[in-house]
Amino acid sequence: MRGQRGFTLMEVVIALTIVATLLVISFAGLRVGLAAWQRGDERGQVLERSRSVNQIITRTLASAFPYQTAAIGRETAKLLFEGTADRVAFVTSTPPFPGPDPIAFTAVTLGLSKGAAPGLALTQKALPNEKPFDPALTPAFVDGVVTGVRFRYLKDSKGQWTDEWDGATEKILPLSIEVTLTILQAGRPVEQPPLVVSLPVTTS
Repeated sequence: MRGQRGFTLMEVVIALTIVATLLVISFAGLRVGLAAWQRGDERGQVLERSRSVNQIITRTLASAFPYQTAAIGRETAKLLFEGTADRVAFVTSTPPFPGPDPIAFTAVTLGLSKGAAPGLALTQKALPNEKPFDPALTPAFVDGVVTGVRFRYLKDSKGQWTDEWDGATEKILPLSIEVTLTILQAGRPVEQPPLVVSLPVTTS
């Protein structure tokens, strides 16, 4: 009918342009939202793994025991504890990964793995045993998210910290151990707040 009037070509082009613009804006916002969700999810997974590692470290260190080797011949008894800035080896009454048989004491070593799988490595060995801190032991646990670790040892109640602690020389355990982990987050290493674990107050 002659009285009816349709859309002109210009009106159709303008309408399609507006719809296309709205779609581009909507999809851009969706991409930003998805990217933020993925980053949040990745961050949550990293934090969860970090929390699990902290729990293992705390539980194991909190049960440290001043275990002494037996005196053999001219070799005197010594307290098994070796602490440096990047590695700590000690004896605990709570093994990080219990085996099928009950064990009173376990020698544990914590430090960065130098093998094919980098990360925080934990080894354990039942006591009594020769070479309790054997570097050739296969790690029972390696967390590749951890890219760095630093240990410090509280010497006395005055707050004096040291980067090394030799149990054979000191003959006692440090009062506390400070553990600072560096965690890989979004492809970037981020140093975490220090974790301070108090050790049982015992003497040799």
